[in-house]
Order: sequence, then structure tokens, then C-alpha cells
Amino acid sequence: MAPQREWFEKDYYKTLGVPSSATAKEITSAYRKLAKKHHPDTNPGGEETFKEITAAYDVLGDAERRKEYDEVRTMGPAAGAGGFPGGFGGGGTYRVEDMGDLGDLFGGLFGRGRRGGGTAGPQRGTDVEAELHLSFEDAVNGVTTSVNVTTDARCHTCAGSGSAPGTRPAACPMCGGTGSLQDNQGLFSLSQICPQCSGRGTVVTNPCPTCGGSGVGHRNRSVKVRIPAGVEAGQRIRVKGRGAAGRNGGPSGDLYVVVHVSRDKVFGRRGRNLALTVPVSYAEAALGTTLTVPTLTDPVTLRVPAGTPTGRTFRVKGRGVPAGKKSATGDLLVTVEVSVPAVLTDDQRAAVEALAKVIEPPARDALGV
Repeated sequence: MAPQREWFEKDYYKTLGVPSSATAKEITSAYRKLAKKHHPDTNPGGEETFKEITAAYDVLGDAERRKEYDEVRTMGPAAGAGGFPGGFGGGGTYRVEDMGDLGDLFGGLFGRGRRGGGTAGPQRGTDVEAELHLSFEDAVNGVTTSVNVTTDARCHTCAGSGSAPGTRPAACPMCGGTGSLQDNQGLFSLSQICPQCSGRGTVVTNPCPTCGGSGVGHRNRSVKVRIPAGVEAGQRIRVKGRGAAGRNGGPSGDLYVVVHVSRDKVFGRRGRNLALTVPVSYAEAALGTTLTVPTLTDPVTLRVPAGTPTGRTFRVKGRGVPAGKKSATGDLLVTVEVSVPAVLTDDQRAAVEALAKVIEPPARDALGV
């Protein structure tokens, strides 16, 4: 991915709240926390913040892009604002050959080879985003599914060359195949992108009948996606090379799948832990009881000791969200809630009144009344 102007202007580390020395794991952790906090589904009005967080993670979450970003940032803001001769978007630029080591750096970052001065050679396809709605169970256990995307795809007739089957692009007659036109100005040599071939160095003389010479076509595709176990709402899954097709023989972009997870009727979720609330009667809480509670697989037995207050939470080890490659299986958190009947029968009322006579009410001195 070629560096973009925003890279010179925006501090993605600051956006994610991490130092530039942060590890990949720390960056991912920071992104997930911020994405969950600002996701539009749970925080209406947070769309812009969510987009900024996502843009930052798209760069810092990829090792190669992060390396390029760090290299670009060392140049300072002047690099993106035209502080170097010719800037990065003007009509003319100095040849990288005439810029020494700096030319080597720019050539590597912006995909420009040492031959000629053209800048419009093979171009990477754009990244594509798709949304996927999962059930609670599929998100917890992981699933392989498909998403539908509409993108520019490499033409199936010409395999992306733009030329009719059996033919090949020819060398551009204007630039001689270099992709650029040179204008010697003494000490420096100005290089203009060839207007006839747009910097490619070749022209299509016999266009493909399917794509008209562009090498790409707009079509719907079904892309298979493997969703790992334990994925959370708002998380983005990267599918490398399944985005829009590249141009002029460039690589395809990536597909980013944004996951939405539906609520479960029984379980809640706190990271890798599952949460469950179980009602008990006053007698069960006071005398103690044994409960059978559900899990993602088979039920388990939970012992509730006598005198358990309402709101107390018990932890059942290893019965939460299954482990991923780098994390342990979560736990099941069972919260006991004492149920108070809204209506009592005559026998129940008599029993409660008899109990009230032998049990002292709790102290209320701290209330000051």
C-alpha cells in the first residue's frame, strides 16, 4: 500500500492511545477496547471517532504498513506538504536517480523502480469492507461462512492485462516504454508522467472485448471467511488479497469483515467470560442449595452455600468462551439473584410472618433515621 498524505498529518499511535514502541498485541488490544467503546451500534454519534480508530488500526495493525508509516513519519510533515522538491502530487517530480539515498527511500515507499521516472505502474487494489452478522453461538465457537462483496475484479477474459486474448500490450510509442518524459534542466532532470500510457510504459492496441481494455470489471463476489472462535462485536477480520483487483498488474487489496454479534437469550458476555443470572428463593439462599446451570456444552452443578446474599457471583473455571491461539478459555460467571414473590398464598404469608418473629431485622443505624 502506497503511503498516503494522511500519514504525514495524523499520529495513529496517539489515536489508539499507545506509544510508538507498542507491540502488535498492545496495538490490537487498544483497538478492540476503543472500537467497542465507540462502535456506532452501541454509541450512536460515534461514527467519526470509530472511523479514525479503524483507519489507525488498518495501518498499525499490519506489520508492513506500520513499517512504511514509521519511515514516512521520520521525514516530518514537510514531506507530505511539498517540503521536498516537487512534492508528492504535483505535475512534475525530480527523478529518484537524482536524489541519492533519499531517492532510494522514496522509490521503495511509493513503488517506483529505478527504471525511468513513471509513478503509475502496477497499482494495488483498494481495500474493501463488508459487514457480517453472526449468532452468539457462531461468534463464540467460530465459523466458516461467506460474505458478498461488490468490487472491481480482475477481468476473467484477459486475466487483467486489458488486451484481447492472444495479444499483449505494446511499448508506448511516446515514452519508449519508460513511462515518463524527461526534461533536462541542468543540475536536475524533471520527469513528467507520460500522458499517453499514464506511466505504465505500455499501451493496449487491441482491447479486451469484455473489459474494454481496463483489465478489471465490476461484479459481485462471494468470499469465504473463517471467523475465529471468540470474535467480539465490532472486531474487524482481515482477509488478505480478497479486496478490489489491482490495476496494471498490481496486487489485489484486502477485505475487512466487520463483525456484528446478536444477543443470546441465556448468556451475557464479558470479554472471554460468559455471564449468567440464576434466580433462587429466599429459603435456598438462606439454607444453601445445589443448582444445575447451563454452559455452552453440558450443564454443571454449582453449590450455593447457606447465607448467600443476592448479587453474589460464582466463578466456574474453563466454561466460558473457547481459547484462541494466544489466549486461555474464559470462565462462566454465575450471579445469584434472590427472588421475592409478588403474591403470597395464605400458607406462605403465615410462614413468612412466623419467620419474621424469630429473625431480627438488619441494623439500619447507618441510615441516620
